[in-house]
Amino acid sequence: MKPTVEPGAAALHPVEREAGMLVHSGADRRLAVEHWLLSAHPAPEQARLEWQEQKVALMPMGSQFSAVRIPGHLVFAAAGTAEFGGVDAFLDEALDGGPVICDPRGLRYYALVPVSMPLTWSQAAEEWRASATVELLGCGTYLGVPRVTEVDFDPWACVSYWSVPMSAALCTPLRVARLITAGQHVMAEGQ
Repeated sequence: MKPTVEPGAAALHPVEREAGMLVHSGADRRLAVEHWLLSAHPAPEQARLEWQEQKVALMPMGSQFSAVRIPGHLVFAAAGTAEFGGVDAFLDEALDGGPVICDPRGLRYYALVPVSMPLTWSQAAEEWRASATVELLGCGTYLGVPRVTEVDFDPWACVSYWSVPMSAALCTPLRVARLITAGQHVMAEGQ
């Protein structure tokens, strides 16, 4: 059947559907990440209040994610810089976009990893702890998690921020291990 066109109107040609991808706004992604993080807390409203008042909420490890605490000097050695912006870019690439929290006051980085890492990497963790003060944080520990909008280092605020913002996936344990090894190697060469 041929489409009818009113006099003076332009004929509309059928549009073929192209394969594509669903696009979500940045606000939608932040909201999804926020909800996912809050689901790790036994009292989500308490965590939300902490984010509003302090920009950081204490989150229990071991239900949704665990973390690897890496001292700043080790990360700076691997990155080849102590400039926060440069380190952030390095971590984004080295960990393939896996989420990392920076505590600029304590000069520590926290790579968010799967819940299983503290168990499956326990032997490596003992070696890391002895040689580089790296710690695996799992069940029974808490981590100060910045609100999802804290994505830039602010030297005046000195509040934890997302060095690599939370996205769709956690850090791969092997990539975190390689980062630690690279930092240890660079530091050993410098001594």
